[in-house]
Amino acid sequence: MDEKIEVFKNLIEESNNIVFFGGAGVSTESGIPDFRSKDGLYNQKYKFPPEEILSHTFFMNNTEEFYKFYKDKLNSLKYEPNITHFKLAELEEKGKLKAVVTQNIDGLHQKAGSKTVYELHGSVLRNYCMRCNKYYDGEFVFKSEGIPKCECGGIIKPDVVLYEEGLDNNILTNSVRAISEADLMIVAGTSLTVYPASGLINYFRGRNLVLINRDSTPFDNMANLVINESLGKVFGGI
Repeated sequence: MDEKIEVFKNLIEESNNIVFFGGAGVSTESGIPDFRSKDGLYNQKYKFPPEEILSHTFFMNNTEEFYKFYKDKLNSLKYEPNITHFKLAELEEKGKLKAVVTQNIDGLHQKAGSKTVYELHGSVLRNYCMRCNKYYDGEFVFKSEGIPKCECGGIIKPDVVLYEEGLDNNILTNSVRAISEADLMIVAGTSLTVYPASGLINYFRGRNLVLINRDSTPFDNMANLVINESLGKVFGGI
């Protein structure tokens, strides 16, 4: 495994246009639970299945129940970035990493210092009134009682892509452009089973594709290097 990490380190040193594509596994080492592992949110018992709670229809029809789950399970304000987040910010500062494309909604990449972050599924840090579109931060929403309301009386909705909602076209376009121009693409902490996000890997035209995940993914055969190890160990070794 140490040999693979050394190969990974060399690939980074040889590359000048790196894009990182990450999923929930990037933040699990910060203490944030993922969705699909045996201890993940989707395998816990609730009155409604989490996939149903996190849908647009459920938000509109059962807003109070949505917010009970949302505040209980998706509050990332108390978590701190880990070694992977910090190493990526460091690579960006050196001019090597051009973009982070993330499926996560926790804002930890920015907290670690990353500047160019394309959040495919939005962020819990941004929230908007559905009536007047006024902005509210994450703290306001997570500290509110019941359904968070704007001063105009409108319901505040997180800027998070729920099931049944489409991805933001600008973010998608920027992500595709960054991936298609990269010479090294690092895919980490994702099972690559959630579409359309996982389909972005097909836009990569560069020299080296690296997949880092504890378990195998449907795209392993496309990669130049596959590392089945914790991200903390891998990024701690570069």
